Amino acid sequence: MTQITIATFNCENLFRRFKFDKGVNSATTKTEGFIIDPKKFDIIIDAERAATAAAIKETKADIIALQEIENMDALKQFNNQFLSKAGYKYKAVIDGNDPRFIDVAILSKVPFDAIRTHQFLRTSNNKSYIFSRDCLEVEFNIEGKTLTLFVNHFKSMMEGREGTSERRRIQAEAVVDILKKKYGNNPGNHNWIVLGDMNDYRPSPALDTFFENKWMVDVLERLPENERWTHFYNKKKEYRQIDYILLSKKLATDNKESIPRIIRKGLSTKAKLFTGKRFDMITDKVTASDHCPVAVSIEM
Repeated sequence: MTQITIATFNCENLFRRFKFDKGVNSATTKTEGFIIDPKKFDIIIDAERAATAAAIKETKADIIALQEIENMDALKQFNNQFLSKAGYKYKAVIDGNDPRFIDVAILSKVPFDAIRTHQFLRTSNNKSYIFSRDCLEVEFNIEGKTLTLFVNHFKSMMEGREGTSERRRIQAEAVVDILKKKYGNNPGNHNWIVLGDMNDYRPSPALDTFFENKWMVDVLERLPENERWTHFYNKKKEYRQIDYILLSKKLATDNKESIPRIIRKGLSTKAKLFTGKRFDMITDKVTASDHCPVAVSIEM
């Protein structure tokens, strides 16, 4: 059997962003497709990116799902500048549906065999796309065994949790439908992981769509309830679990003793509930993210 560590992390605005607020047109930021005009891009704060990289390295992940990645250029620059010795040779990003170009991505030490987007799925009334970003499907071959990751970043709660819950429920239903179409009537008998920022905490009408299926297991349930939080919302001083690693029943059963880790060393010093050691560069303003990476090691 082979052990592999899987993680998920919302990096919070990992951008190489041109200046929207100054009226800069993205088409004018490059000449001949590759000569960058630095005056048209916002400055990335290196201390924050270094903290983000430190959090990623702390997961010791072989494969890490990322959220809030602007594009492949931004991911490559970040990887080259801050993770050059970490071994993340393989990268996957497909531009999704978010108008702010907030995408989901994969960094991996393991090559992937196939990648598929589900961003073009539409609601039953055909009024909009289902996924706010995408449900990015990435398939790996682990020592002859197939492992498929489904990377998600659901609709946010910024417009109110109750008012946005239905959109997340539709997204969760779509993920379940994707699994059933791919694996048949018993999806839990296969090797897959649904993971990412689901932008909601339990109990939740949206996330109940996942957990009414006994073939999907929230691995963070193996921690005491008060230790499961993955996100700090400074405005309301709230600590919630909104990031998830959901294992197929097969993977969960085969890895009953695998306990997930939540890395909080990159959180702002304003997050008083965490009293452990932080990375050296962390202050009340310099943070890795408002989310914590979540990692779990499994054997296949």
